[in-house]
Amino acid sequence: MQVTTKKPVSMPDAFVILFFVMVAAAIASHLIPAGSFQMLPETVNAAGETVKARIDPNSFQLAAEQNKAVPLFGEGGQVGFLNYAFEGMVSGDKMGAAIGVIAFILLTGGAFGIIMKTGAVNNGILALIAKTKDIDFLFIPLMFLLFSLGGAVFGMGEEAIAFCIVLLPLMLALGYDAITTVLVTYIATQIGFATSWMNPFSVAIAQGIAGLPLMSGADYRIVLWLLFTLFGIIFTMRYAAKIKKNPELSVSFESDQKLRAQQQEQQNSQFGKLDAAILLLFVAGILWVIWGVVARGYYIPEIATQFFALGVATAILAVAGKRLTINESADAFKQGAAELLPAAMIVGMAKGIVLLLGGDKATEPSVLNTVLHYAGSSFEGFSAYVSAWFMLIFQSVFNFFVTSGSGQAALTMPLVAPLADLVGVSRQIAVLAFQLGDGLTNCIVPTSASLIGCLGVVRVDWMLWAKFAWRLQLWLFALASLAVLVAVAIGYQ
Repeated sequence: MQVTTKKPVSMPDAFVILFFVMVAAAIASHLIPAGSFQMLPETVNAAGETVKARIDPNSFQLAAEQNKAVPLFGEGGQVGFLNYAFEGMVSGDKMGAAIGVIAFILLTGGAFGIIMKTGAVNNGILALIAKTKDIDFLFIPLMFLLFSLGGAVFGMGEEAIAFCIVLLPLMLALGYDAITTVLVTYIATQIGFATSWMNPFSVAIAQGIAGLPLMSGADYRIVLWLLFTLFGIIFTMRYAAKIKKNPELSVSFESDQKLRAQQQEQQNSQFGKLDAAILLLFVAGILWVIWGVVARGYYIPEIATQFFALGVATAILAVAGKRLTINESADAFKQGAAELLPAAMIVGMAKGIVLLLGGDKATEPSVLNTVLHYAGSSFEGFSAYVSAWFMLIFQSVFNFFVTSGSGQAALTMPLVAPLADLVGVSRQIAVLAFQLGDGLTNCIVPTSASLIGCLGVVRVDWMLWAKFAWRLQLWLFALASLAVLVAVAIGYQ
């Protein structure tokens, strides 16, 4: 008798998941009427401070012509269901929108393709490990702390993509996995982002819209940052220790093994002068990027160009040192970009969700505006504790559609801030609920360009990440809920 073995059930690909989300968004566009808001003009308050233009929360109205439901196929630049992939990938501008993040991923991936092809990084890692065997336990907490601080101080997020590429070979050589790499880089930045007391891209914008002094309430937020960061370090170190002891437990074990094999193939016999020169150039490039972000306010266009320049300089040095030929350098660039193409495409397709719902502009009719209006007004009639917790849940769910911190603040805070007054919750708590809901859900939502970019460069599918990260997300949500409830209890202002 022939025995048939059942094939293991495979997890659906991120492309498949996004496709069905697109289907749901298209259906919603037919069932939920589109609405829009009006904007209050920019003003100057009594202190002489400029109050930026914001949504008038009482101006919501349904569109007079309800013809915004997406067709199956759009013509003449119209957004249709079958157009979502193309329209999502070309949407926005170079300053952090889909097209900008896609270009960033491809250029950075190509540049690091050249750097990794030289073998200098792998040789340097092996030399470093040989000299620091006794203190490698400090590496994870130190990296997590620094990246969390970066997220808190200047809103570090997309920049983590490049650092995932940098740190992955070291993590694998130390016996950890790709998941650990994402934890100490991207997840750390989002914990810092969510609990920041000064992030100009989220808390500062939200406080400005809510009419609160900038940097107000910093004491409580600093305490939250310390506690959340400490939790993240402990969680990551426990996980890393488990994987180092038994690597087969990692959900990314198969892809990690392939990358380890590639590292061994690229490894040279010893760490030489050319390796040192390439790594010094690499360190100089990273310092240039950090200086640009901190001192000059560089963002995606400049950072992508910096890494491209670093890749070109590395190629010149490698060719001069006869490590690579010119053609091999070009092939390495193309291979590095090609390996990240799926991640770049997912970024664009995820943006298509918002487009199918009518976009994220408050003044133009969209399903998102209607959902925002009715969800916001549903807070009335509950106690301060329940209302504050509902605000956290609302911001967490809304972040699936608008993952930009500044964009979500601009859309939600003009509605939530006045509602906070009605339900007896301080506006500071409303801003806190926005921060935590926006930042922490970036750790798992497939519409986050930064998350998908980081997962792409470490070769981890989003479904595998979700299989791992759901426990972390529950812990973070529980801590965020506690933080909001404590804020209500102490009368946080």
